[in-house]
Amino acid sequence: MQIDIVTCLPGLVEGFFSQSIVKRATEGGKVSINIIDLREYGIGKSRQIDDYAFGGGAGMVMMIEPLVNCIKDLQSRTRYDEIIYMTPDGDLFDQKTANSFSLKGNLMIICGHYKGIDERVRESYITKELSIGDYVLSGGEIPAAVVTDAIVRLIPGAMNDETSALTDSFQDNLLAPPVYTRPADFEGLKVPEILLSGNFKKIEEWRVEKAIERTQKRRPDLWKKTL
Repeated sequence: MQIDIVTCLPGLVEGFFSQSIVKRATEGGKVSINIIDLREYGIGKSRQIDDYAFGGGAGMVMMIEPLVNCIKDLQSRTRYDEIIYMTPDGDLFDQKTANSFSLKGNLMIICGHYKGIDERVRESYITKELSIGDYVLSGGEIPAAVVTDAIVRLIPGAMNDETSALTDSFQDNLLAPPVYTRPADFEGLKVPEILLSGNFKKIEEWRVEKAIERTQKRRPDLWKKTL
């Protein structure tokens, strides 16, 4: 898989991908992540990428020309399954979407800034618009990093234990059950006896039961989706 992230602030995301699972996945050849500086496609000597909005109003808008030139240049070298724009008014990103994207080949993610990008880019080039929540951030770099991390960890071979991702929260619309590790008794705080029993059938039944209980209590909206 190849993920190309278009941003006017490369430094915001470069460090994020140099750690943990994403780093291992790139070093292991499971995914290629490229950070593309939009200012390389900027206009004039100042590499301009934003301008005032037609009709007036506060804030700047990312210009159509640098974005389209960047998209076309990348498309000339790579065939993309999706061109994603990170925006507060996009579809809410969830585990189902992450699962779907992890099965694709190549993705381009465009990070918005200022008041957003020229609408003509959205209408003509973007295939999917995503949001990570009902709030506004300074730019799309953090959301792009969140989406990339959620996708990469699902790629076979990215994690040491590939089954781990399958038991995460939100798989099958359930939150993950409680987890414990050593010591079994810490200052009187004890691990449930069932987890120490060695009866893996009973342990799995307990985990399912606790996952259901936790989901019903903390996320009744998710629980409704399982009914």
